[in-house]
Formats: sequence, structure tokens, C-alpha cells
Amino acid sequence: MTATLDTLALPTEAQDLLFREARTANAFTDEPVTDEQLRDVYDLVKWGPTAMNSQPLRVLFVRGQEAKARLAPHMAEGNRAKTLAAPVTAVLTADTDFHEHLGRTFPHYPGAKAAFADDARRAEAAKTSALLQVGYFIVGVRAAGLAAGPMSGFDAEGVRDEFFADTAELPLVIVNIGHPDHSGTHPRNPRLDYADVVRTV
Repeated sequence: MTATLDTLALPTEAQDLLFREARTANAFTDEPVTDEQLRDVYDLVKWGPTAMNSQPLRVLFVRGQEAKARLAPHMAEGNRAKTLAAPVTAVLTADTDFHEHLGRTFPHYPGAKAAFADDARRAEAAKTSALLQVGYFIVGVRAAGLAAGPMSGFDAEGVRDEFFADTAELPLVIVNIGHPDHSGTHPRNPRLDYADVVRTV
């Protein structure tokens, strides 16, 4: 059953833009993606919730052939050509030093930073909340009228060594961004139904 305006506040056209008609992009047109569009995407998705407002997501936008040439060798073979051809590619990472900002982002709890003194616990918390933000980011790209091509097929250690060696950032997902060329869009695969996924206790 398709949701309608009777149950969802978002207009049907917006529902379609963000979900029903949105597709994972494998090819893009030559139309550029501007810095202003990318900033607007972030300024929208930053409002998504994270644990203790930790906001561990960090974004590296890779543009131009010189920068793409550094990234491409670390992509899985099937993802290499489309990454080189995309107008811009976002490397989405989790900052395991997110706790350094909790005095600013979670100011009502003075002990927030100390709560993440354990490195392993902090790294797990960073990845969990950053992956939430990855989902927001993809929807934000769609909200800008752009298409996202998220990929997990890459050498995370290689990408980390290439771009983040002197940081506390852990690469999670790489997303190609642009205006879609639907000649590269695969037929849509089935989705599980409500009854397949949901239980109530």
C-alpha cells in the first residue's frame, strides 16, 4: 500500500523525489555540481539526530582529475570508472575524536567528553552515529535535485592512508554525486514489504 497525504505530512512529489523515484546513480551528465549545492546539502542534513548530538560525520569532497587519480586506485574495479567520471565524489568518514567537540555540541552535560575516554567505545559510537548521518546525507543529495551513488566497494585502509593518515577519521562510505544519466541506471530491484520486516510486541 502506498502512503498518501492522509498519513504523511510530506507532499507526494517530495516523497517521490526523496524515495520512490530516487535511484542509485551509476552514470552522470556533464552538468556541474556547485559548491553552493554541496554546502546547502550539508546545511540541511546536519540537523539529523545523532547520539548525544555527537555529529561525527566528516566529508571530503574529491573534485578534478588529479584528486580523482588519488582515489581511483583504492576503488573496487567495478566502481573505478564511474568514480572518475562523476562530477564530485564525497568520502564520508567517522571522526573518532568527535568527543573533542562535545563541549560545543552537547553543552548542557559537562561530563560528555569524559564519557568517551575509552578509545574502543568512542570509535564504535563514532561509526554508529556517522552511519546514521550517511543516510541523511544521501537523502539530502536527493533533496537538492541531485543523484547519489553510494559505494562500500573500496579499500578503506588505502583511502585512509591516502587522505586521512594524520587524522582520527575512518572512511565509511564513498558517494558519487551529480545529475543522473539514466542510461546507466539499472532496473529497480524489489523491496521487502511491511509484513516482511515489521513486528509489533
